[in-house]
Amino acid sequence: MSAFALAASISPGPVNLVCLSTGTRYPVSKGLIFVTGSTLGFIALFLTIGLGLHSVLELVPGFNALLQWAGIAFLLYLSVQLIRDNGHLTEPDVSQAPGFATGAMMQWLNPKAWLASASGIGAYTHGQDTAALILFAMIYLPICWVSLSCWVYAGASLRRYVQRPSVLVWLNRVLALLLTASCVYLLIE
Repeated sequence: MSAFALAASISPGPVNLVCLSTGTRYPVSKGLIFVTGSTLGFIALFLTIGLGLHSVLELVPGFNALLQWAGIAFLLYLSVQLIRDNGHLTEPDVSQAPGFATGAMMQWLNPKAWLASASGIGAYTHGQDTAALILFAMIYLPICWVSLSCWVYAGASLRRYVQRPSVLVWLNRVLALLLTASCVYLLIE
C-alpha cells in the first residue's frame, strides 16, 4: 500500500505541476495550504470511491464521461492561465495563490486521482472491507502530503533560477504543455 501510494502521489500529474508552479511564484507556506487541500480532497475522493461511488457511477450512464470532460476542461483552463502569465515576478500577490479549496476541488476533477483511487482500492482492498479501506487512506494521507510538498519545495528551489521573466515564461509554457499533453493522453486512453 505504501509503495503504491508513493508512486501514485509523487509521479507527475496535474496537481504536482500546480504544486511546482506555486512553489516558484509564492511563499512555501501558501503552497503547503494548497497541498493540504489537495491531500484532504484526494482522501475524501478515495474514501468515497471505496465506499461505493464506483457502483453509482456504473448506474448513471455518461457520468464517467462527464467527469472526464470536466477534469479535462479544468486542466486546460489551468494551462491557459500558465500560458498567459507574463513571467514578471513582482512581489507575489498571495491572494492569487491556489488555496485549500482549489486543491481539494482539483482532486475531484483530476483523472489521475480517480484512476489512482480506483486502481489502488481494487488492488489492495477486498470488497466492502471498510477497515482495509480506512487503513489504506491513513497510509495514503501522509505519503500524499509529503509527496506533493516535495513538488512545492522543488518549485521554491527553482525560484532563484526563474528571476528573469523570460525563464519563468519558458517554465510556465513547458508546464502548460505538460498539462495539455496529459489532457490529450486522457482523450486517447
